[in-house]
Amino acid sequence: MQPQLPKHKGDTAAVANLNNYSYKQVKPIVPELLTWLQDLNWPVAGPIALYLQSITEHITDDIIVILKGKDEVWKYWLVLVFGTNATAPITPKLMAEFKRIATQPTKAEIAEETQELALEVIKKMNTKT
Repeated sequence: MQPQLPKHKGDTAAVANLNNYSYKQVKPIVPELLTWLQDLNWPVAGPIALYLQSITEHITDDIIVILKGKDEVWKYWLVLVFGTNATAPITPKLMAEFKRIATQPTKAEIAEETQELALEVIKKMNTKT
């Protein structure tokens, strides 16, 4: 059985039970779930973000594809969810992409303040060590 995808940004009932599913069950819809993190102000974004944080080690490649893309607002939200607000250790591969954004940002990453956010993630990780 596979979880439901939200039908609209306020469809929190569709994602209310995400935690009842394993990564294996959710794997086919991970890309679609990530699209709901394009704006964390959407009601469905919070519950989806919390669930995806719990399986970050399995979806790192999916996240990196977006971070290397052109949707600057989406990138900002993903750095916030999987970096600043990470609930599990950040995988080395994902940390490498955060470091890239922090130290070699595109003009758009600077304009959208994604670089600033990535710098905060790096600082936060350095204070933990």
